[in-house]
Amino acid sequence: MALATISATEARRLLDDGAVLVDVREADEHARETIPGARNLPLSRLDESELAVPEGRAVVFHCRSGARTRANAGDLAARVGEGCEAYLIDGGLDAWKKAGLPVAVDRGRPLELQRQVQIGAGGLAFLGTLLGILVSPWFLAVPLFVGAGLLTAGVTGFCGLARVLVHAPWNRSTYAGSGTTRTA
Repeated sequence: MALATISATEARRLLDDGAVLVDVREADEHARETIPGARNLPLSRLDESELAVPEGRAVVFHCRSGARTRANAGDLAARVGEGCEAYLIDGGLDAWKKAGLPVAVDRGRPLELQRQVQIGAGGLAFLGTLLGILVSPWFLAVPLFVGAGLLTAGVTGFCGLARVLVHAPWNRSTYAGSGTTRTA
């Protein structure tokens, strides 16, 4: 089964007619900002989760920009039962918001872990470079270390900074007992 790509407004019409909306982003992303009524089925847990959709109802998948749903369209299509139509929102949550459709935002939740890693790594690289130029060239070891960490995370999928940030005080309630260390 191939998944057709539809606009956010077309998706809204399907949802009004009883379609099931599935957010494939990670739980931390979904908790901070979501389309009201969306079910959360993270791609990282796709193989261990059940997608229960009543027969005859359409399924609409989305992520933030549409890239993750397009890249995983085959796996998502395999999760949809026979007799169900399935779609991807072109442009994902970003297109939904651009169309002026409703979004629930909980600013009390921490930023997504990936963004925290980007802020932390970028801040360390900037500070280390600045101190290396202004104070001592030995501080250039900091951006070198950060670069090595990012390279390792990209190649292996293991991110040490994400492991540290999961235990930060502002993240404790979000990741308590989850073992989540996703970086992408």
